Amino acid sequence: MEPVKNNRTKWLHLRLNADEFELIQKQFKKTTCRKLSDFARKNLLQKPMVLKYRNQSLDELIQELIQLRFQLNAVGNNFNQSVKKLHTIAEISDLKKWMTAFESDKKGLFETVEKIKTNIENLSQKWLQS
Repeated sequence: MEPVKNNRTKWLHLRLNADEFELIQKQFKKTTCRKLSDFARKNLLQKPMVLKYRNQSLDELIQELIQLRFQLNAVGNNFNQSVKKLHTIAEISDLKKWMTAFESDKKGLFETVEKIKTNIENLSQKWLQS
């Protein structure tokens, strides 16, 4: 059997005012249709369309998690810099200075990690209540 050709050879011209066009554009953007012509064809022929659904609480959760990821990356970078500096130390006096600086950095690191843990706990509680 030969495949059935589904060439669209007929044109439908349609004029809209600016408000009508804007309304159609807004409706089109809410769907998964890639082309406005596909959207219009499905609409005119009353075929089913898949609408995009955005869960606002999920979007907010994702934004919070992105911020937490940036904070964790910063903590990791600071730790890596401290370790690299440790490997370049040649004298005992430099080691003592590094140990003092490292203790304050470590305290800040642990405080930041605790804040991140608290934020994650709060987010998970919010998410479970939704």
